[in-house]
Amino acid sequence: MDTLKREALSQRVRAVKPSGIRKFFDIINSMPDVISLGVGEPDFVTPEHIRQAGIEALRRGETHYTSNYGILELREEIAAMLQRRYGLLYDPQKEILVTVGVSEGVDLAMRALVDPGDEVISLDPGYVAYEADILFAGGVVVPVPTYARYNFAVRAAEIAPLITPRTKVILLGNPNNPTGAVIPRAELEGIARLVLEHDLYLVVDEVYSRLVYETEHVCMAALPGMRERTILLDGFSKAYAMTGWRVGYVAAPATLLEAMLKVHQYAIMCAGTVAQVAALEALRHGEEDVCAMHAEYARRRRMFVDGLNRIGLPTCEPRGAFYAFPCVAQTGMSDEEFAEKLLLEERVAVVPGSSFGACGAGYVRCAYCTSYEQLEEALRRIERFLRRHQ
Repeated sequence: MDTLKREALSQRVRAVKPSGIRKFFDIINSMPDVISLGVGEPDFVTPEHIRQAGIEALRRGETHYTSNYGILELREEIAAMLQRRYGLLYDPQKEILVTVGVSEGVDLAMRALVDPGDEVISLDPGYVAYEADILFAGGVVVPVPTYARYNFAVRAAEIAPLITPRTKVILLGNPNNPTGAVIPRAELEGIARLVLEHDLYLVVDEVYSRLVYETEHVCMAALPGMRERTILLDGFSKAYAMTGWRVGYVAAPATLLEAMLKVHQYAIMCAGTVAQVAALEALRHGEEDVCAMHAEYARRRRMFVDGLNRIGLPTCEPRGAFYAFPCVAQTGMSDEEFAEKLLLEERVAVVPGSSFGACGAGYVRCAYCTSYEQLEEALRRIERFLRRHQ
């Protein structure tokens, strides 16, 4: 029998709630015929030439540790890509770090910057790991609410009054998970002014940067004065359909990156060697794959968002990522009740919006990264569910 008392666990661990997403994943795994709109994972298989690069690395016996920073050729390719896309110059020797997914990058950034009691301003709704990583670092989460009337894009005017003498970091996901919001350039410029005026640091997760629609993606680190104040996080999971390979990267000034490396080298050592080789192939020869997958996501997005609005679930226009965030408040059910009943009655899995923060209450997250046909069937099932519960 497990006799461990709760008090034996660290206060930081006890302060973190279990992920609200896990409950539904556990149910899904025990049910047949479920259409899952819950997992933010591309249904595409990693492109063949990227898989083959990993296979060939294994055949060559590339199974040893790399540098703590990661394979130099991969860091050089990342630096070259950032210069092409944004005009940003990073030294691949000292300012690029390859991580085990972007998730590790968020954790490293928080642990490198945040002391106990430091405040971190973070979006609500926002990716579930952000709050946990802030708390694990001993920080204080300061949620900044976002609203459907602004397509859930945060505004600088809503961040400004939250800044106190204890504020250390602003943490953004752009494009946003779970809402699909893309922060407009004018608001990013306003946030940059706040960072500079108040001597803050910005950590920005841009893992969906290649998945934007009918708008531009603005890299925060490329705004005037922001390179030295920004920890830029990105990776390969979403754009290249490489979720299981677990490769991300950090680009930051050398002093900040060295601090993150301290944590990384003791906790992780290095990202997987074979996965890094595959990521290198993705950067060098994967642009056509990214464009093809983007086009298909855009097709699914248009059909699915229009469909949700048609059947009576008001849905903001998601400008990035592959999530729709419909409002379910008009059904009279809470978002958790809606998600649970929809799963049990119609075998469609969505995630309650409250799992992503208080401002997500009354909404559910639907990932449209499954097949077009599955999305069409999901809409039919959801419409049938809504009629039954009118």
